[in-house]
Parts: sequence; structure tokens; C-alpha cells
Amino acid sequence: MSALMPDVVAAEVFAAGTQPTLRGETVLLRPWTNADAAVIQAVYQDPDIQRWHVRDVVSEAEARELIARWQAGWRSGDGPQWAVVVGDVVAARVGLRGMSAADGVSGIAYWTAPGWRGRGVTPAAVETVTRWAFEVGFHRLEVSHSVLNTASCRAAVKAGFAPEGVRRSAGLHADGWHDMHLHARLRPA
Repeated sequence: MSALMPDVVAAEVFAAGTQPTLRGETVLLRPWTNADAAVIQAVYQDPDIQRWHVRDVVSEAEARELIARWQAGWRSGDGPQWAVVVGDVVAARVGLRGMSAADGVSGIAYWTAPGWRGRGVTPAAVETVTRWAFEVGFHRLEVSHSVLNTASCRAAVKAGFAPEGVRRSAGLHADGWHDMHLHARLRPA
């Protein structure tokens, strides 16, 4: 069976080589390395990270396993992840998830290290990865977060993601099912 439409994002974007480093006005997005394991372990001890990302990382070995999964996400075209660096400090994470290069649609996921919250790091990172995603051909990017996660909502709006609605009981968290806000941006025409 043949597709009647070509993939919106060319497979070569991810198959062509190494994950790019992306430069924003105030942040640098770079691939994760094993040298970041201690930072990841520390960030995942934060109760807010555990609550909204439903994960803990109790050792540097577990952090390296997570890094390996994030690195594989680039190679497989299944969801690249970047360390968000300010100066030379990892301040946040941003990545694509639930990605469909064929359809040109992806979600964006992020977290911010506790000491960096409220400083504009995450909106800047989301804007930087959004610009790159549109440059390589994505048509629609989405952010989905629990309606109770007001910080995530603020970051999405600051990054230009318009609220589109509420997906009822769409996200399972440790305390049960949550309604999820949906935000989106479309590639400029």
C-alpha cells in the first residue's frame, strides 16, 4: 500500500546524524550526556517533579538509564530531549513526545529545576525547540498538562501556546486521573 501524501517531516531530519544543539536568546539546548546524571537524580527528588512527571530517579545509574532513553529518542525519531543550559548550569529539560513526523505533529514536554523556576527559562526553552521544530517541517505542536499544574500552564502561554480546551480525565497521576489542559501552536504560514 502506498501513501498518498509524503511525510510532513522528512525522516532524514532524525536519521541524518547527531542531535543538534539549539541556541535561544537566553538558553542553550544540548543533548543530554552521562555527565548530567547527578543533576537528573537531584531534580527528580523534587516533589513537584515527581508529582507531575510520575517518576523518581533514586540513583545516578537510573539517571544514566533515563539519559540513554532520551538519547535513543533522537536516533529513533521518537522524541528527542534536550538539556536546557543557562551559563554552564542545567536549568531545565525540554523535548518532543508523542511525535508523528508523518503527520507533522508532536507534543512538547518540559520540567524546570527547582532553583530556576519563575525565571523565564522554560518558556525560552519551549520557544527555542518550537522554532527548530517548525524549521524542520512540523506543522502543529501541543502542550498538555494537568489543570492543577498552573506553573506548566503559565510556561505554555508565555511560549505562545494558545489554550484549546480541556481533555477530561486524560492524564493518570499518582493521585488519580486528571483533566488536562491542551495548548497548541501552528507553524506560521
